[in-house]
Amino acid sequence: MVQSTAVGEPLITLEGIALKLASLAGEVNVLNGVDLRVDAGETVGVVGPSGSGKSTLLMVVAGLERVTAGRVRVAGRDLAAMSEDALARFRRAEIGIVFQSFQLIPTMTALENVAVPLELAGTAGAFVRAEAELRALGLGRRLDHYPGQLSGGEQQRVALARAAIGRPRLLLADEPTGNLDGATGRAIVEQLFDLHRRHGCTLVLVTHDPALAARCRRTVELADGRVVADRTVELVS
Repeated sequence: MVQSTAVGEPLITLEGIALKLASLAGEVNVLNGVDLRVDAGETVGVVGPSGSGKSTLLMVVAGLERVTAGRVRVAGRDLAAMSEDALARFRRAEIGIVFQSFQLIPTMTALENVAVPLELAGTAGAFVRAEAELRALGLGRRLDHYPGQLSGGEQQRVALARAAIGRPRLLLADEPTGNLDGATGRAIVEQLFDLHRRHGCTLVLVTHDPALAARCRRTVELADGRVVADRTVELVS
C-alpha cells in the first residue's frame, strides 16, 4: 500500500545524494552531494550542460537508479528501503515518466500502450480511461494506430497519455521535445503543462531549452553532478 505524504513534507526530498558509476576510465561521480526539495504542485525545470547529471537525477527520483550515498524520499517513501518489485508498484501508482525516445511498445496500438499501466494494476475500465486521455490530447482518430504509423509528435502525445493515465502525483519528463521539430515540440510543451494543470501533479522536467525551463516556476541548474543554482523564474505565457 502506498503511503500518503505527511503534512508539510515535500513531495521529493534528496539529501546528500551521490552516485558513482564504473567506466573504462575508472569510477565516475555522476552525482556528487545533491540536496533538493520539491513541494507538491511545483513545476521544476532541471538544466545544465551535457554530462552534468540531469537525466541521472530524474532516474534517481523515479527509483530507476540506486544511489551510492544519501537519502531519497518521494511521496512519503524511502526509496532505498524498497525492493525492485515494490519500486515498480510505487512508480505505477505515484509517478508518470515521459522519455525523449517515447518508449512505446511497437506491437501495441496507441490505445493499448496507454491502457497498459492500468491493466497491470488490475484497474477496471482501463481502455475507457485510455481512450478519454488520448482524445483529450487530440488523438481520437489514432486509437488503433501502431507507433510506426504515427508521427513523432503523435508518439510523444501517446507517451504523455500513458504517463498521465494513472493520475500520478509526480510527472517526470526527460528532454520531452528533444526528438521533435520546433513547432511539434512547442505543441507537446503546451500539452505537458496542460496535464499539470488538469491533474494537479508536480512536474519535473529535464531540458536543454531555456524557453522550456522558463515555463517552470523553478529552475534547478546542475554542473558536474552538483546543484549550482536553484531559482524562481518569471513565468512565460
